[in-house]
Amino acid sequence: MAVTVVPSWINGTEETHAESFPVVDPSTGKACWEAASAFPADALRAVEAASCALPAWKATKPMLRQSILLKAAALMEERADELCGYMSTEMGADAFVARHIVLQLAINMFRDCAGRAPGICGSVPTVQADGQSAMVWKEPYGVILGIVPWNAPYVFGVRAAATAIATGNTTVLKSSEQTPRSYWALGKIFHDAGTPPGVVNVLSCQPAAAAELARVMVEHPAVRKVNFTGSASVGRKVACLCSQNLKPVLLELGGKNSAIILPDADLQKAAQACIMGGFANSGQICMSTDRLLVHADIETEFLKALKDSLEDLQAQSKSLPLVVSSTSASRLASVLADAQQKGAQILSGGPPPTGDAAHFIPTVIGKLSRDMEAYKEENFGPLMGWVAVKDEDEAIQIANNAGYGLSASIFTRDLRKGFALARKLETGAVHINSMTVHDETALPFGGINRSGWGRFNAAEGMEEFLVTKSVTWDD
Repeated sequence: MAVTVVPSWINGTEETHAESFPVVDPSTGKACWEAASAFPADALRAVEAASCALPAWKATKPMLRQSILLKAAALMEERADELCGYMSTEMGADAFVARHIVLQLAINMFRDCAGRAPGICGSVPTVQADGQSAMVWKEPYGVILGIVPWNAPYVFGVRAAATAIATGNTTVLKSSEQTPRSYWALGKIFHDAGTPPGVVNVLSCQPAAAAELARVMVEHPAVRKVNFTGSASVGRKVACLCSQNLKPVLLELGGKNSAIILPDADLQKAAQACIMGGFANSGQICMSTDRLLVHADIETEFLKALKDSLEDLQAQSKSLPLVVSSTSASRLASVLADAQQKGAQILSGGPPPTGDAAHFIPTVIGKLSRDMEAYKEENFGPLMGWVAVKDEDEAIQIANNAGYGLSASIFTRDLRKGFALARKLETGAVHINSMTVHDETALPFGGINRSGWGRFNAAEGMEEFLVTKSVTWDD
């Protein structure tokens, strides 16, 4: 039977609450289903359930955690059509992005966490005193709160929850109100894979209640660490709340990601990578390419390659991309209008059709200036701009002055030059001759400056969920 009110997962049980809120399908502008809206008391019960489950879960052997995570990966593969359907309905993701990018990466993350779980270990350093020995242990924090966004729900939910439980923690996921059914489905996967009650809890709430829900959970003494993925503006609030309660926090925030195109670049390859980096998932990726820093010597030639590639893409597309909501589309239209009023020129695309609520034409603008919103802040949609630069130093200066520091690209045939410039870029990742959007389990992922701190993925991501304890003894 179809779910008409999406429930929470608390202590291994699906629960609805006294209130619910509508979840809007951006393709129609109408509610696709309702979602249960958790109250602070429900959130505290979820934290208590995670706290009660912690002692037994900490004592489980890594091979048991591994088997559960591998089962979860298999279930995600089996339910691919259902999961992609939820994601497409709730946030308008196209089928290719949902299945082959978001879902596949989430499956890979499950398996990667499973593979790393048995390898968690400390060390045995040699201490200075004779007759004394020491060990360094790696232990779970306890209950970890994950606050996760809508734009790639399975990726963000898996990396928050699977990493937590692989390292012996228990967790509560506070899901986005825009994709609650996607997160409910993830909670069901954990449940059906054999995760004991209370180890993974998932809840959502109406937007007006989100701040209070987060506050009561962060303030609960059982919550020992928080991870947040989302905007820099909300990240500041989460960081402030955690600091007031002396709770460590892992933040993965937005980015003003630049692609630098140098005169010796393969311009066709660069153009295609910038289009994919700027417009995949309708530009709603924290790593999306926002600005193209094009060397003036090849500006005309590169822009022709870019425009030709865009025309080919638009000829193949049967419809305009959807963004997550009419509010998002209106914000993007305002950013574009601001740029045009201040002298920007449109290379391709343009204002969205009147009355077409959540569609937005993929748009590239030029002649950006520092007073434009499109120059300064993350667009987070299918809108990017270019700036002509006189040399490499100017490109580096513009990229580093964004205030963010998540991802960047450099296009050049000279790998030595690419490495040299990568050292100068103040970002968590630099991709030479490929797009700014790049996330995989082998690579630590995160940013600096306004893009946050800490790392997800790989060994560094596992360490974020572990506490280091030193133990000494007299022989």
